[in-house]
Amino acid sequence: MNLRQLEFFLALAETEHMTKAAKQLQTSQPNVSHAMSTLEQELGVPLFKKNGRNISLTRYGRLFYSYISPSLKEIYKGQKILSDMANPVPEEIHFGFIYTVGSVIAPRITQQFTSKKEHRNVQFDFHQGNSNRIVELLKDDVIDVGICSKVKNVPEIQFTVLAREEMVVVVPNNHPLASEDAIHLEKIIPHPVVYYRKQSGLRPYLDEMMADLAIHPRIALELDEDHSVLGFVGHGFGLAIMPNIPSISSYPVKKIKILDRLPDRNLYLAIKRNHLHTAIVRDFWSFCQNEFVLGETVDLV
Repeated sequence: MNLRQLEFFLALAETEHMTKAAKQLQTSQPNVSHAMSTLEQELGVPLFKKNGRNISLTRYGRLFYSYISPSLKEIYKGQKILSDMANPVPEEIHFGFIYTVGSVIAPRITQQFTSKKEHRNVQFDFHQGNSNRIVELLKDDVIDVGICSKVKNVPEIQFTVLAREEMVVVVPNNHPLASEDAIHLEKIIPHPVVYYRKQSGLRPYLDEMMADLAIHPRIALELDEDHSVLGFVGHGFGLAIMPNIPSISSYPVKKIKILDRLPDRNLYLAIKRNHLHTAIVRDFWSFCQNEFVLGETVDLV
């Protein structure tokens, strides 16, 4: 048993898909399969079972995962500490954000912060993912500051409102609603919807909004990320309700204003509570809260 085998096991356990795990690990599917077969032979128990096109952990695999996952995180943490000691970077910020933020807000924050004379030598290490992933990276000390949706039941993370996102309906250009400029959401009821997966930070907001309006959407498929949603909408799989991001205009879709009064859809700054942050991270956190200016071109109010 070696570290690489355990990394393969962790990736496969979390993706539950051989091809996805291989892509994440930057290796081939046969390499992953061989490593798992060797590991199972060494342990003497099956770790995975087939579940349609996917795979899932056996009861042995679940037990093994409960020990391996935290152990590997501690190993990675130790490696990072030693690396930082050997190659100190005095002014570095590990910054994570959800995909929506990557096109305008994250680069603008970075640009405005580093334009200050005292911050010109600051280096950034960027990470992206959905809101749950950003929170996990904060908890594991992989990133210092994140921008994401508010995730419930994580008391160790402090969330502070950064901005409010406008929500819109997007439809294919040839959709029956494409002639509309503004609608009440009850008009979407007859139509299939490209929805966000439960792992997305946007999903709880959408579910709450639909429940408040007594709408039961006809979910055609579920995806994680905004540009994938736009791609499938543009190819006629259904309409979507999503943040009014600038890149909507790059897809063959029509953007429609929502007339209903909706609950605020906020973006949050997130940071780990009761943690010894470096001075530069504290400066960045304060800047994001007090000095960052979105500008007129961002579809946020």
